[in-house]
Amino acid sequence: MFSRRAIITSSFAATILISSLALCPRSAAQAANLQKAVEAKYALTKPTDDKSDIVTAGAILILQKDKLLMYPVSTPTPPQNTFKDGHLSAGAFAVHDAAQKFGKFIGHPPPQTVDTRYFVTGEKFWVTKIDYPADGVVFWLFTDAINDVRYYSTLKFIYPKGVNLTSDQVLDLVGQVLKVQEDEPAKADNAGDQQQAAGDANQQQQAAPAEQAPPPAPATVEIGQSVDDVVGILGQPQKIINLGAKQIYVYKDLKVTFIKGKVTDAQ
Repeated sequence: MFSRRAIITSSFAATILISSLALCPRSAAQAANLQKAVEAKYALTKPTDDKSDIVTAGAILILQKDKLLMYPVSTPTPPQNTFKDGHLSAGAFAVHDAAQKFGKFIGHPPPQTVDTRYFVTGEKFWVTKIDYPADGVVFWLFTDAINDVRYYSTLKFIYPKGVNLTSDQVLDLVGQVLKVQEDEPAKADNAGDQQQAAGDANQQQQAAPAEQAPPPAPATVEIGQSVDDVVGILGQPQKIINLGAKQIYVYKDLKVTFIKGKVTDAQ
C-alpha cells in the first residue's frame, strides 16, 4: 500500500504538472503565426538611429484610450504602460510623474525630472518594435515631432493569466487601444472609384435614347360646337367672314362655318 506521504506527494506533483500544462508557452509555430498576424496589421516604422526622424513609415496608429504616458526620446528609458482587463495604466511611472509634478508645485522637484506627456484618445503615432513575451505583447511607440520634440513609450498588452490567446484574440485585445488609420491612398482610390462609378452612371443615362413624348392629340372640330369651343381648340382665326346669321372662321388650312353660333361645316 502507498503511504499517506506518497499519496500527498503524488497529488502535489500532479497539481504542478497540470498547472505547468495550463501555463505552457506557445510553440515556435504559434509564436511565428502570431508575429506574422500582428505585424501584418501593425506595420513597423523604422526611425533613425538617434530617433530624430523616420526612415521608413509604417502603419499610423490612433489611440483609443486616454492617459498613455510618453517621454521625450532624449530620455534614456521610455515609460512602460500596460493594458489589462480593459484598463490602461502607466503604473510606477505614473506615480513618479505625479510625485514630480507635486514636487514642482511645492518648489522641490525630485532629483530625476522628466518632461512627460500624456496622450489621449485620437492622437496618433507609430510602432517601431513589437516584442512577444509569454504573458503578453509589447508595442514600442514613437510619435511625430510635437513642438520639435518626439516622444516614445512601451505599451504591454497583458494576457489573461494562464491563457494562450489565438492570433485573432490578440489582435482584438490590441485593437481596444490601438486602431490602424486607413491608408490615405486607399481612401483616395475609394473616392476615385465612387466618382468613376457616378460618372459611368451619368454617361449611361446620357447615352440612353431619350424617350419620345407621345404626339399631341389632333385638334378636332365637331358639328354643333360653339364659337368659344372652336377658338379654344384652334385659337383665334386669321380672318372672320361675317354673313349675318352665318359666319366663316378662316384658319391657315381650315375653314369653319357657324350658323347661329354653332358649327355646321368645316373644310
